[in-house]
Amino acid sequence: MTSDRLDQKRLLVIGASSGIGLECVREALRRGYRVRGFSRSAKSIPIIDARLETVSGNATNASDVRSAMLGIDVVLLALGIAASPLALLAPVRLFSDATRIVVEAMKEAGTRRLICVTGFGAGDSRASIGCLQRIVFEGVLGRAYADKDVQEQIIRGSELDWVIARPGILTNSSKTGRYQVLRDASNLRNGFIARSDVADFMVSQVESDAYLRATPVLIR
Repeated sequence: MTSDRLDQKRLLVIGASSGIGLECVREALRRGYRVRGFSRSAKSIPIIDARLETVSGNATNASDVRSAMLGIDVVLLALGIAASPLALLAPVRLFSDATRIVVEAMKEAGTRRLICVTGFGAGDSRASIGCLQRIVFEGVLGRAYADKDVQEQIIRGSELDWVIARPGILTNSSKTGRYQVLRDASNLRNGFIARSDVADFMVSQVESDAYLRATPVLIR
């Protein structure tokens, strides 16, 4: 892959100011892509790079998202919610509301490729959670993952070229580049993985069709 080709690709990272989104920004820049980092707190992104453009906006505001989509080749959707007791008890619609808007904006802009992160336990991967783990999962993460289920349904129902990454338990460990990508339903299981390794996988899908329209589970 030539540097000229990379320089022509522009990525939009939604949820770019923290977590996996911020790691996606770092990884994409490291690989030579031009990046537009979109977040309500985009100005706080702690990276200075001539190829990084920061755009403040709300992912559930259609006008903000449409503006951010202009000139974009690939979208990396990496939204998250605060892990506070209040947030865990409140109704969650962020993932589905934002995804509806993103998918529509991509269709209008002619942007084809969407790489989204949900998590182990979303969609059909929930069947792979053990009984004891499921009690904790439903009690702590049930509302968020019910909305991630809807998010995945919206993406699957689109005509986009999509990849949905389902990482296990996230850590802030350093990137290793060594992790498992599980696709076989009989082999799915939970495990730990660094946010930076999730970002490594997501950015790798910008140019690869290996997991096109697939929902792999990522663990260390």
